[in-house]
Amino acid sequence: MTDLVNIPSASLETATQPENLRRVAIDPLTRVEGHGKVTLLLDEHDRVHQVRLHIVEFRGFERFIQGRPYWEVPVMVQRLCGICPVSHHLAAAKALDVIVGARTLTPTAEKVRRLMHYGQILQSHALHFFHLASPDLLFGFDSDASRRNLVAVAQAYPDIIRKGVLLRKFGQEVIRVTAGKRIHGTGAIPGGVNKNVSRAERDALLTDIYQVIAWSREAVALARQLYEQDPALYGEFGTIRAHQLCLVRADGAMDLYHGGLRARTADGETLFDHVDYARYWEHILEEVKPWSYMKFPFLRALGPEQGWYRVGPLARVSLCDTIPTPFADHARREFLAYADGVAARATLGTHWARMIEMLHAAEVIKELLHDPDIHGEALVVQGERAERGVGVIEAPRGTLIHHYRVNEDDVVTRCNLIVSTTHNNQALNESIRQVARRYLDGRRLTEGLLNHIEVAIRAFDPCLSCATHALGQMPLAVELVDAAGQTVDRITRDVPTAC
Repeated sequence: MTDLVNIPSASLETATQPENLRRVAIDPLTRVEGHGKVTLLLDEHDRVHQVRLHIVEFRGFERFIQGRPYWEVPVMVQRLCGICPVSHHLAAAKALDVIVGARTLTPTAEKVRRLMHYGQILQSHALHFFHLASPDLLFGFDSDASRRNLVAVAQAYPDIIRKGVLLRKFGQEVIRVTAGKRIHGTGAIPGGVNKNVSRAERDALLTDIYQVIAWSREAVALARQLYEQDPALYGEFGTIRAHQLCLVRADGAMDLYHGGLRARTADGETLFDHVDYARYWEHILEEVKPWSYMKFPFLRALGPEQGWYRVGPLARVSLCDTIPTPFADHARREFLAYADGVAARATLGTHWARMIEMLHAAEVIKELLHDPDIHGEALVVQGERAERGVGVIEAPRGTLIHHYRVNEDDVVTRCNLIVSTTHNNQALNESIRQVARRYLDGRRLTEGLLNHIEVAIRAFDPCLSCATHALGQMPLAVELVDAAGQTVDRITRDVPTAC
């Protein structure tokens, strides 16, 4: 096997004679939200020349939301996804707070929204770790495909899966209490919320919260244990040097609901800190490529070639100065100190970081349930109207940006969404290229080896439905295939390289 570990990723992407290369597709990707595929181009010696992640579905929310009254938006945009609807619901509501002049929410509205959001963080992280990632982590990346599913994990590790299911159930119950229902609720509205938390609802949640915290601590320990079983594999697998971006609180602490933007280079140099996200475009631009419906954001100061970055649990746990809950912050310090920071730089270290965030969410939920403000009666405020509003939140998968313009008739005239998986687009591609160089190049491909590509993708917990994007003219490829399966004609339409 030819070792390509030290060859730059650009070399891997140079397919100079594609007509002489064999195309292998992983289609569809499994155990991720949404639809996507990966294509590999190989030569006659099974050497990998190109690896790409493709988003193959298209959802035109940014277009068909135009012309709708602004108060419909927080409910409409949730339909992007059934897994992370709360994140879109709240990001849209935060953007429209600006439109209606609600610069400061009532304490009740602020804390009920936070409770909703941290319930979403808890349930989503539990879903990913226990339902989607655990078959790979517990059985092995190249284990028999018939075992890599939730049913097999439940048979082999019933206690782990039972706790994972109950953790997610609790998070969904928090969402139901605050949003009205578990999926596609209506709790957040422009300027506040439409309901508080009753004392009976609070008491029901308090019954389980201490058990939830205990199980979350066990999940952190399990994630660490899995890492320690094979630290060389976990430290190297799909690991890339990436700049990082997230929100932080004014004092530098982790805050998944609100804050300023912080970005650091792969070398730890701070590019910007505590930036007001209302003008995010001064720091983040987006590029379009003709082979994907997902855009490629980059840090403006570094340009499209060098400015790609990573968001999500690994970035947040690494970039924050502290986590403002005791158990999670202790876990954060252990995570950062492990093997001189190796886990904090590793793609598979994301699973460990994700469980730390789940523990933090459980602790925050406990604090909010003990806060009398969640029972308050003052739910909505309004003020001087604005034409443009930007809302940013840390969704389970990373930084989520919603940007709207509304005219004097209360109608949305512009919508731009940059979702977590879109921020991670280039990082995802770089990670799977690293895996292809290390594990696939020069080998006869097997299902287990191809699953290594999917393992790297799953570490990011991508939501491919959310990440599809339309802006202007979209790339298009139409192929005419005869009865024998041979392509007889192909027409393509590309788009400008940036927009």
